[in-house]
Amino acid sequence: MAASRTLGTFRLPPLPTIREIIKLFRLQAVKQLSQNFLLDLRLTDKIVRKAGNLTNAYVYEVGPGPGGITRSILNAGVAELLVVEKDSRFIPGLQMLSDAAPGKLRIVHGDVLTFKIERAFPESLKRQWEDDPPNVHIIGNLPFSVSTPLIIKWLENVSHRNGPFAYGRTQMTLTFQKEVAERLTASTGSKQRSRLSIMAQYLCDVQHIFTIPGQAFIPKPEVDSGVVHFTPLTRPRIEQPFKLVEKVVQNAFQFRRKYCHRGLGMLFPEARRLESTGKLLQLADVDPTLRPTQLSVSHFKSLCDVYRKMCDEDPHLFAYNFREELKQKSEKRG
Repeated sequence: MAASRTLGTFRLPPLPTIREIIKLFRLQAVKQLSQNFLLDLRLTDKIVRKAGNLTNAYVYEVGPGPGGITRSILNAGVAELLVVEKDSRFIPGLQMLSDAAPGKLRIVHGDVLTFKIERAFPESLKRQWEDDPPNVHIIGNLPFSVSTPLIIKWLENVSHRNGPFAYGRTQMTLTFQKEVAERLTASTGSKQRSRLSIMAQYLCDVQHIFTIPGQAFIPKPEVDSGVVHFTPLTRPRIEQPFKLVEKVVQNAFQFRRKYCHRGLGMLFPEARRLESTGKLLQLADVDPTLRPTQLSVSHFKSLCDVYRKMCDEDPHLFAYNFREELKQKSEKRG
């Protein structure tokens, strides 16, 4: 039995190191793309271990670059690894890994922001939302420039149960700038509490697993990185459309140092702003003198539920944008 298990365990053959791959293919990190390479395979192995048991799993890696995390995923005994890389300079190095792991690694030269993952893996992997998460994982060392738009896109996918979440409650293990990692996991009242905290935590269980020091990367970024693990919740903590939640949360946090009624007031046209804001806060039972960082997810649930009722009563309210109103006023004055 032990012998057959040993035979079934896949390990990559000896290969050039990531540092040698970078030299071989003359790969330079592009500053404008905020690229940073993780060369320490002990750290890439740790990221992969924290993703959970990947034996026979189907993994989607975003932004593999020169392939550090890619190697650790392949060594974890996955059934299949799909990598999506936008930068064509990295494709030959990834192809070398593919040749060393026949039938295990699929390379797509494309953009993670537009790639359709929902058709990439077998239908048989799909699980009911209420069941345990499927044997599908997303792992990635995200370039800092795309990390926030990408996680917002994926959180919207979680709310619609599409994209990577067409398979069920797909787990994600991703690296972010440490400050972004702290925002994603910040608790009520913490100074890092932000729009990202609410948007992530109303849909997922979010954990900041460990910090990677900046010196582990080439070139060394000015900040450390944080590895964050996401597991979508069986029921979101706010049961309203994603765009409605996003609008309420964005408005609440735009004046983060002021009382929450200031930002929430911008949900309403100026002519009835005071009255409508008072009604929203009263019906939601939220103290108007709390700062945005002091609002819990359950506060936001009440605010979103009441705002939804107000939008149902006034069909034009959801489309209202206070910046448009300001723009029109300044044009009139001009």
